[in-house]
Amino acid sequence: MAAAVFRSYDQHELDIQYSPSSCVDDVDSYLREYARLSARARTEIDGFVEIRYGDTPEQVVDYFPAGTSGGSLLVFVHGGYWQELSRRESAFMAADLTERGVSVAVLGYGLAPRYTVPEIVTMVSEGVRWLCRNAAGLPGSPRRVVLSGSSAGAHLTAMSLLDEAGWHRDGRRPAEAVSGAVLLSGVYDLDPVRRTYVNAPLGLDADTALACSPQRRPLAGLPPLVVARGDNETAEFARQHAEFVAAVRRAGGSVNDLVVRGRNHFDLVFDLGAPGTSLGAVVACLVE
Repeated sequence: MAAAVFRSYDQHELDIQYSPSSCVDDVDSYLREYARLSARARTEIDGFVEIRYGDTPEQVVDYFPAGTSGGSLLVFVHGGYWQELSRRESAFMAADLTERGVSVAVLGYGLAPRYTVPEIVTMVSEGVRWLCRNAAGLPGSPRRVVLSGSSAGAHLTAMSLLDEAGWHRDGRRPAEAVSGAVLLSGVYDLDPVRRTYVNAPLGLDADTALACSPQRRPLAGLPPLVVARGDNETAEFARQHAEFVAAVRRAGGSVNDLVVRGRNHFDLVFDLGAPGTSLGAVVACLVE
């Protein structure tokens, strides 16, 4: 019998638990659709522009303005386990949202192994705060900001809200600058992640995993959250979701806990801009 490396899981089992593709037949089909819809958005949405928010080559936002002024800005942080994907494949919701008066900013950031997880966290936090500071002056003049992120992007979005030093420098609390956040299929405790194959390019040790885990941070003072996952995800993703929701609620936070039937780790994001879906309906309440 193989030795347990985390809870009751041996190494093979734990690696499967943190492999979202183990729940789908063809992960590449979703990735191709991300790229197709994102390319179409860059071609077809009037006013698309790339905006730099920092000094490194990766600190660029793909910005899609709404056709009308004064609406919301949805900021999206892509997933990919801090080591894959980019802003170029992550604008799949832009066409649906801009048509409804919501501008979209897809946040680019550097990836491992070139950057460490703490460096990636810092980049995303800087990008979120930059967009909050400058939203009113962007095309479409958004009047409020809603954050969203999927998988590692949900982790990074949560960490951006918990960057106390950064928000203090900006002179605002996150709940004052951000109207809400939508966290999809997130990883909120990195300790089990560091014990899996995922950690090879990340190089997380126990201390860094702890410091970069939203689950282990004080969670008071957050804006309203939507914490969602598909019902076709691994048991560990379900546990991470449930424990983070419980922790935020213990801290007094407002959380809409959503498990979406018929969705998985990769296709849940398609519902962000679709108000006829359960996820799209709660997003619409935040942005419209």
